Amino acid sequence: MSLPPLPIDAALPALQVALAGGTAAVLVAQPGAGKTTRAPLALLDAPWRGDGRIVMLEPRRLAARAAARQMAKLLGEDVGQTVGYRVRMETKVSARTRIEVVTEGVYTRMLLDDPELTGVAAVIFDEFHERSLDADLGLALTLDARALRPDLRLLVMSATIDGAAVARLLGDAPVIDSPGRTFPVETLHAEPDPLQKLEDQVAAATLRALWEHEGSALVFLPGQGEITRVAERLATRLPPDTDLAPLYGQLTPAEQDRAIQPAPAGRRKVVLATSIAETSLTIEGVRIVVDSGFRRVPVYEPATGMTTLATRRVSRAGADQRRGRAGRTAPGVCIRLWNQGQTAALDPFDTPEILAADLAGLVLDLAAWGVTDPKALPFLDPPPAPAWSEARALLVRLDAIDTAGRLAPAGKALAKLPLHPRLAHMVVSGAADGDARTATELAVLLAERGLGGDDTDIARRLERFRADRSRRADDARAMASRWSKLVGDAAGEALAAGHHLARAFPDRVAQPAGPRGRFRLANGRQAQLDETHALAGAPLLVVADLTGSATQGRIRSAAALDPADLETLFAAHVRSETTLAFDAQTGSVRARRQRRLDALKLADDTAPVTDFEAAAALLAEAALKRPENLPWSRDQKAVRARATFLHHTLGGNWPDLSDAALAADPAWLVPHITGETRLAAITAEHLGAALDTLLPWARRQEIDTLLPSHFHAPSGSHLPIDYAAENGPALEIRVQELFGLDRHPAVANGRLPLLLVLLSPAHRPIQTTRDLPGFWRGSWKDVQKDLKGRYPRHPWPDDPIAAPATNRAKPRGT
Repeated sequence: MSLPPLPIDAALPALQVALAGGTAAVLVAQPGAGKTTRAPLALLDAPWRGDGRIVMLEPRRLAARAAARQMAKLLGEDVGQTVGYRVRMETKVSARTRIEVVTEGVYTRMLLDDPELTGVAAVIFDEFHERSLDADLGLALTLDARALRPDLRLLVMSATIDGAAVARLLGDAPVIDSPGRTFPVETLHAEPDPLQKLEDQVAAATLRALWEHEGSALVFLPGQGEITRVAERLATRLPPDTDLAPLYGQLTPAEQDRAIQPAPAGRRKVVLATSIAETSLTIEGVRIVVDSGFRRVPVYEPATGMTTLATRRVSRAGADQRRGRAGRTAPGVCIRLWNQGQTAALDPFDTPEILAADLAGLVLDLAAWGVTDPKALPFLDPPPAPAWSEARALLVRLDAIDTAGRLAPAGKALAKLPLHPRLAHMVVSGAADGDARTATELAVLLAERGLGGDDTDIARRLERFRADRSRRADDARAMASRWSKLVGDAAGEALAAGHHLARAFPDRVAQPAGPRGRFRLANGRQAQLDETHALAGAPLLVVADLTGSATQGRIRSAAALDPADLETLFAAHVRSETTLAFDAQTGSVRARRQRRLDALKLADDTAPVTDFEAAAALLAEAALKRPENLPWSRDQKAVRARATFLHHTLGGNWPDLSDAALAADPAWLVPHITGETRLAAITAEHLGAALDTLLPWARRQEIDTLLPSHFHAPSGSHLPIDYAAENGPALEIRVQELFGLDRHPAVANGRLPLLLVLLSPAHRPIQTTRDLPGFWRGSWKDVQKDLKGRYPRHPWPDDPIAAPATNRAKPRGT
């Protein structure tokens, strides 16, 4: 087999020696070296291969088909003979096939179906630097499977990766380096205009490059939307010898193939591509690269359990890969739409998908493999714990695994399908309902973007898909039919799209929330539709896809859900609960009975209060927000004040019964008002019962000994002592009622003198003192003169200590 020389040829002997003497190797080959097509062919005649197949993984279907075709062309054969491929919706292999190029997802299914990889001699991971989730999973499972197949050869190939780290993961495998064949590429920078749309800047840069440079152009854009808009701007402005070709994942295989084929003689073309064209492909004739600097990546949010597409800056490694496309076959030029200084600020590499992706498929695959803890497998980067936990929670809800992470009976059926577990659950459930056809067709629509159009209403897209007679639609229907056979479809009544989608997205059932088009999802997220869309008025939706933040999501695809279907599908998950709340307007506790599906409120009605203990707790809490308004009796207030005084003077053995202390914990009141629901129903009797609990009778008697409630005056009066006074226990008393008393009144066994507020016969304060004997012997003379003049009918003796106490005036005539 004589092949044209490529840079990789110099490294192939070392690779052959490494795999002859060992079972693993890492090949780091720069773009343009030829590793994708030459390495598998170089291993065909290896003695260790015997009659076993070489399986090579590619990250995308387009790359898998292109690699297989190029290798077959080098062998002078058609695809499907020595070299074939397996991708979703298309397989070209035969009994003669010895090199199978497969997508990474297809390989995972092969491995799960046959962990020993019967008939496989070697597995090659190509473009491993892209670090897709399927590639990381496939490598981890393959390394684990080598216990069953110690003879299995394993080769990891990449252009930009830490080869040493991968080599360690492979058991210190040898690393073989190969230079690329990259022609000189001039790098130019175009200062971005923040006021100009990206599409306008890209279109202008592309047109300028076509006039100033030779060859075809490869233009990198974030996604399909930007490609469409740039194509519209270029359609009527391209030079007459130039064709336009879009290239993105949702195109048919034929459309993708046309984009990567060389331009006809005498013509050139402009390929508008997503990051799909960064690696694995050589588009003949491309000498111009225009790089927008952006790529679209899926971002998983564990908090909401949702994956959204986000536009991100390309990494430096990705930008270098794009730049290298201009120098694959001849010298070229790369125009970057950012200033040169921004390059250093780019991330060095793209984030491995395992660190930012929905892990539900990985968790299910590992459960099918018999692994419940990812630490049991050799991952280059272990899965993040939050995303792992969210994935497990989803799979438990889908009945795919048990709470320990082990594969459940229903999960075995899900694991057989090459679908995300959500869609697999929908298909299996659809078959059980007798309508696998609709379920599988919906799974195809969601897995293959662009089928059936781009209407937000998935039910409409399903109708158009069923009427579509294109080759891509035929292939998709054939794939759906294969899935139906896998789950054993039994013909039955066709069910609505929303019914099926609710099986896949139970957490994304949505109900109106506010203005028309605004919805709340069962997972608590907010999302909206254009208010003019027919679905905006639906009573319930199932949202399959949305973009944006958790509070400003935009629904991209959804279907209406019949409320009766919701009751049928989620009967086991709908929770009825009666909630209590205090209504400040009526001053009472009210009950409402609600039916909820996670964050969705299905019903909300008034109900009688039956949980009187909980109602009492709410009532107590409301009452104690204004404790001064409680109907305490005067005696109850006095007892509280004395206990509180003892608390502050003698310590914590005495309870603090102040308003502030009682308001801090309403629990003391709850048992005594249980059965009541209105503030107005709380009485002094309720408070008295509570006070008896807080201050039992024995302690009350102790209080009476230490802090008597009244003072027995020499005059015979019984006057209340104010223990809540600001300056300590105080007694207000008319001064003549203390005549004859030569010691100061005190409490606490005489240790605490009262603050005497001495009053006139008219009950007006005339003096305060904590030293009554001193008052009699000191300032009484001055007070006596004043009182004699103002109250002549009352006795005002010169020696009050010797005079009898009285609460009366002198008899008339004396």
